[in-house]
Amino acid sequence: MKTARREILLDRNQVCRHYYFINSGSMRIFTTDQEGNESSRYFAFEGNFITALPSFIDQLPADEYLQSIEPSDLLRIGRADFYELVATEPAFAAIYTEILELGFINAQKRIYGFQSFDAEEKVKWVIRHQPLLLQRLSNKMAATYLGLSPSTLSRIKSRL
Repeated sequence: MKTARREILLDRNQVCRHYYFINSGSMRIFTTDQEGNESSRYFAFEGNFITALPSFIDQLPADEYLQSIEPSDLLRIGRADFYELVATEPAFAAIYTEILELGFINAQKRIYGFQSFDAEEKVKWVIRHQPLLLQRLSNKMAATYLGLSPSTLSRIKSRL
C-alpha cells in the first residue's frame, strides 16, 4: 500500500487492525495533549515494522496516532493473519519475538536515560543510538521525541 506524506493510518480512539512493514518511507507513532502539542513515541524507517501495539494486541481503542511522515510504501497484514503466521511459522514467531524484545530494550533505555539526561545528553544519545531521527526528520518532529523545543534542538545540533 502507498501512503501520502503525513497520512494518518490510525486515529486515536480507533482499534488497530494491521501490522505494517516499511519498504520505503518513514512512519511514526505519536500522541497529542489537550492543547494539541504532539509527543512522538516511536519512529520507523525502511526495513522496519510498526503498529500501535497495545491496541493491536488487546483490540481496544488506541491512545495514539499512526502516521506516515513521508510518502511510504508499506506491506500490511491483518491481525488474524498476523497471529496465524506467529502460530504456524517458527521463523516468523522468532522475528516477532525479536521485534518485541528489541523494542522493549530500546524503550527502557530511552525512558531511563531521558529521565536523567539534560537536553544535550538527549541529543547525543539519539546521535549514537538512532541517528536517522536527526538525519531524516525535521527539527520540529525530532523535538517531539526528545521533549525539546525545535529551537533548542537546532542550537544543540549546531554545537555538536
